[in-house]
Amino acid sequence: MHLFKKHWWGMISSVILIAFTGYMLMDTFLLTKVYVVADDKKENKSDNDTENEQQEAVSTGTTYSDDNIQITLTEYRENDTTVYVADVVLSSPEYLQTAFAQSSYGRNVTEKTSEMAQDAGAILAINGDYYGAQKKGYVIRDGVLYRDTAKTDQQDLVIYEDGTMKIISEDEVTAEELLEEGTKEVLSFGPALITDGEIAVTESDEVGKAMASNPRTAIGMIDDLHYVFVVSDGRTEESEGLSLLELAQFMDSLGVKTAYNLDGGGSAIMVFNGEIINRPSGKGDARKLLDMIVIGEYLDGGELHGVTPSPVPTATTEEAGN
Repeated sequence: MHLFKKHWWGMISSVILIAFTGYMLMDTFLLTKVYVVADDKKENKSDNDTENEQQEAVSTGTTYSDDNIQITLTEYRENDTTVYVADVVLSSPEYLQTAFAQSSYGRNVTEKTSEMAQDAGAILAINGDYYGAQKKGYVIRDGVLYRDTAKTDQQDLVIYEDGTMKIISEDEVTAEELLEEGTKEVLSFGPALITDGEIAVTESDEVGKAMASNPRTAIGMIDDLHYVFVVSDGRTEESEGLSLLELAQFMDSLGVKTAYNLDGGGSAIMVFNGEIINRPSGKGDARKLLDMIVIGEYLDGGELHGVTPSPVPTATTEEAGN
């Protein structure tokens, strides 16, 4: 009887452990929890301002230009991989923004990339840091602090109110201190690719010990209000993908002074004028994301600037410097 009871309690304990583990996995990856609904920035634009911006905008399949925003898309071929670069010059840092899926901060709150870009009024958008995949790591968006729990050995990209970028370590500064310094956005994925004009990764640096060659997304700053958004294909017959070092070296060739690696793999995506520019691995646009980094201004009814994109022109790294 005693052995039977021990066996019975052992079975109950195993069932409880399995159920708890299953719940934790669902809570992390499946269950949606909205913590905060972000402000709708579309209300910030008047009808007159919107009408003037639409009249002044000139857009083609690979370029966009108005009084405040200039974007040029170029396709490169590096390390047997197609890489897409959006060169962005702004008149003001207000046009560099971030967006939450469904305009909400929370766990597993996701949205299709094309829909999120349109909801945000984005001319250009790339995927963000997928903040909801972890419970730690700073989250600051549009100057609002959503998560202040530091993650050990975590490098973040800070975007200040004046549009400048800086790499910080969460071990060395609190989220509240960052806000006091004038932080507008904090992206918590990493690692840093280029810091103060110097490549900051080596061949051994890979996120989560992933295979070296992957689809990648990165953002970098060349000069004041001059940025590059970079997305590479990967995991296909046409494109092998890039290692972190290869990505850093490529961005260095573009003249980037600060560069940061964002979520990649199946999440790596670039949207321009409502169209997906790269060739996402996996489910493509069916891959739902938590957040994006966008360039744009909020327009009437969420409509986008621009026209139907055409193929992106191809260039070599050497041509970029000319």
